Amino acid sequence: MSWKEVKNNEDVGNLLNTFGNFHDSCLKELYMSTGSYVNESLSMSISVNLDTTIRILFQRQYANPSAIELLFEGVTQFCISPSPKNHDSIIYEAKILFEDDSFHWTDNIDWYPNRGISPVNLISAQQLKWRDVSSWMGNQQRYGWSKE
Repeated sequence: MSWKEVKNNEDVGNLLNTFGNFHDSCLKELYMSTGSYVNESLSMSISVNLDTTIRILFQRQYANPSAIELLFEGVTQFCISPSPKNHDSIIYEAKILFEDDSFHWTDNIDWYPNRGISPVNLISAQQLKWRDVSSWMGNQQRYGWSKE
């Protein structure tokens, strides 16, 4: 399962075409990390660079591929809101924009950067990669979380 780097609008179009614009998909899991940490001697290490990384697993009701993982590096915006009570979590359509040297994923197809429309779900980052993880279908947790 090798990563495919998204470098331009043509790559964005290929990704969206490959995954059917996220139609009938769901966000299965999300993992976020930063380069910040506290070491064993309780000293904090922080970066002034954009060190936030987000990995997201999407599954959908179509094959080839039925699941993909997106990897956002150098995250500049992150807003994911859970679906409210009595609403489903189906993504009917999503888009990825490459604008101002940033990639923007949102499930609000009317959203554009700097145009005053607030998305419900948005991730913006300097870099984007993706890979086919169709073998990751089902309910199994892939990012190491358990209820124990």
